[in-house]
Amino acid sequence: MRDPYSILGIARSASDTDVKKAFRKLAKAYHPDQNKDDPKAQEKFAEVNAAYEILGDKEKRAQFDRGEIDAEGKPRFHGFDGFSGAGAGRGQHGGFDFRRSGPGAGAGFDPQDFFSDLFGEAMRNAGRAGDTGRGRAHHPRGEDVKADITVTLEEAVHGGKRRINFTTGREVEVNLPKGVSDGKTIRLRGLGEPSPFGGEPGDVLLTVHVAPHPQFRVEGKNLRLRLPVPLADAVLGAKVRVPTLDGAVNMTIPPMSSGGKSFRLRGKGIPEKDGPGDIIVTLDIVLPDAADPALDALMRKWREAASAKS
Repeated sequence: MRDPYSILGIARSASDTDVKKAFRKLAKAYHPDQNKDDPKAQEKFAEVNAAYEILGDKEKRAQFDRGEIDAEGKPRFHGFDGFSGAGAGRGQHGGFDFRRSGPGAGAGFDPQDFFSDLFGEAMRNAGRAGDTGRGRAHHPRGEDVKADITVTLEEAVHGGKRRINFTTGREVEVNLPKGVSDGKTIRLRGLGEPSPFGGEPGDVLLTVHVAPHPQFRVEGKNLRLRLPVPLADAVLGAKVRVPTLDGAVNMTIPPMSSGGKSFRLRGKGIPEKDGPGDIIVTLDIVLPDAADPALDALMRKWREAASAKS
């Protein structure tokens, strides 16, 4: 895997905020849902997520900068520094002779035997503990995987299903719960990295981001909406259609309603445990696109009458 700094296009001195901005920009650009005709987009998206998994975690980023882990987050083996000298050579590392003794001696260093010796006792203890009936729950779990998902306001309110590609290479269908809020983390159990020691796999920690809505502004459990209305409707009154998260509804505008006046549609906001919020509708008066002689004459007459009164 390439250097995660190069993948995100940032310098090693980049701040945590710069790292997050670079990730969100690239994740949005390469998201498979936005690049259905580009077979390479999924690979680039996975690469960006993998890079952010390293640089978006302060501890992992520090480990990578110190050379303790590689670009995939795997530990780097540096050997036993400080042990060298006579006898170091084939079959030895830093003065330690890893060649087998006894039957089969001279076959050379076997990494499998070395790591078996290194972790064998811990694994044997975990295995004996597993005999108590809790099985592989005593073995070390796999690592958790952090991921992000951007949803619409409607999806956040009503819930839904989304297919997501994780950096682990797995594609799953995620059930979004109703009423999920921006910044909330959903734990998907067993979808993280597998355990190298035979334990349970890690989880996916999915952070939800609610995308800005083209019409509504969220204020707690209330929604604000600016509604354009023709001048005639504002002056004479009218019934207008107002969008909500559950479809458009009718609202009555009384005669002589000024621009900037607000109306409240109760119970049409975001559902909460203590009851739904409201939609607050503010009127924006829209004038005709082209000059209207009749409207011009009426306005001049109205202005003259107003001047005469003053």
